[in-house]
Amino acid sequence: MATLTEAAIRTEIEARLPGWRFDEGALRKRFTFRGFTAAIAFIDRMADVAKASRHHPDFCCHYDTVDVIVTTHAAGGVTAADLSLARAIESVGAPPSSSPGPEEPGR
Repeated sequence: MATLTEAAIRTEIEARLPGWRFDEGALRKRFTFRGFTAAIAFIDRMADVAKASRHHPDFCCHYDTVDVIVTTHAAGGVTAADLSLARAIESVGAPPSSSPGPEEPGR
């Protein structure tokens, strides 16, 4: 799979991927939630869309934040599959309910 040009990637980010950035050859975004449980619920939703797309992101969870990195390692950069996965992740990034719920205690 061919990597995309930086211009094509930046155009897609500006048009359809709010809060994402292109850095060090990858798409990146930090998602912040009301607590650890909400962050893990997001990771579960992200895993479902990744499995469906047969492509996976790299991520790191820090209590209430999840840093997501999307790139195609085999291609050495960002491909159309990465943009598609980022859009799918974006679609599940918000909590499933509009009710924020209580904040979790402690950290």
